[in-house]
Amino acid sequence: MLASFPNDELPENFFLTEIAQLCTNAMMEERQLTMIVCAGRGAPLAKVVFRHPYRFKQVTETFIANEGMYTGQFIYAGKKAALTVGNVLPLGEMPEGTVVSNVEEKIGDRGTLGRTSGNYITIVGHNPDEGKTRIKLPSGAKKVVHSGSRGMIGIVAGGGRTDKPLLKASRAKHKFAVKRNSWPKTRGVAMNPVDHPHGGGNHQHIGKASTISRYAAQGQKAGLIAARRTGLLRGTQKTKE
Repeated sequence: MLASFPNDELPENFFLTEIAQLCTNAMMEERQLTMIVCAGRGAPLAKVVFRHPYRFKQVTETFIANEGMYTGQFIYAGKKAALTVGNVLPLGEMPEGTVVSNVEEKIGDRGTLGRTSGNYITIVGHNPDEGKTRIKLPSGAKKVVHSGSRGMIGIVAGGGRTDKPLLKASRAKHKFAVKRNSWPKTRGVAMNPVDHPHGGGNHQHIGKASTISRYAAQGQKAGLIAARRTGLLRGTQKTKE
């Protein structure tokens, strides 16, 4: 989350988007205190304290930590901040090819793109006439956002988390314990015909087309629901320029 303030600490008629604009236009010096581990996400978090822009006090906020950040590091946010890991700048102030994370999709939303561990967004180009910046998302797709949207320089920490194999089912059990009843999954062809549309038979097979209508009754909608096409995708994926 890029620097924000609780609503009860704001003057009347003063919105979070105006504070986001303040952080964009002015230079704010922040100091990172500690690195913490959040159980609900793969990337570590950073506790950052900075001066309140209107009152004589300090405010502590939580940032998604990037690779290379350390305890006690000074972080700067604003148009004139240096191009170093951890600093927050508008995308329009970064050169092409800069690697950023936690990018705002809309100005003032405090970061929605490129937030998971090991991911990053690359700045492809700028259009100063329209005030737009073209970025490349972790999925490979390209997106156009406003040049005033902010981002934190660097790659989100915790990369390679998914490379290590689970090796045994008990680790998968704990991994999916927070995902409600999503693991383990029993295949439909392994069930009895009274339990699933794909069940039954002298050997495990679906026995009919796996595609099913969008308007099928509940209980029948199993398999490839309202599929436009089936089969192996061939060729390369084309993205709109």
